[in-house]
Amino acid sequence: MLIHSDQGIQYTCSDWRKFLADHNLEASMSRRGNCHDNAVAESFFSLLKTERIKRKIYKTRNEARSEIFNYIELFYNPSRRHGNNDGISPVEFERRYFEKLSTV
Repeated sequence: MLIHSDQGIQYTCSDWRKFLADHNLEASMSRRGNCHDNAVAESFFSLLKTERIKRKIYKTRNEARSEIFNYIELFYNPSRRHGNNDGISPVEFERRYFEKLSTV
């Protein structure tokens, strides 16, 4: 499994590299100065933290998983409007995309 990060010291130190190796994970990071490749993921995680999990303490890991799943599948993808998608949700954007493909 890939773990994508920036080139911050916490992701380049030997402790982090050892952690990845111990858990059969592979580091993935872009070259220095390429700040846009991770922007979509960083935006999503920022919204997730702000809109759903900030200042919330989950009793169990399953409770956290369920809450995050519900945020993504019941709110973010079908309902949340996105500036980069002409103000429509990801589900609606995808529906329109495939509708256009079927008319070609």
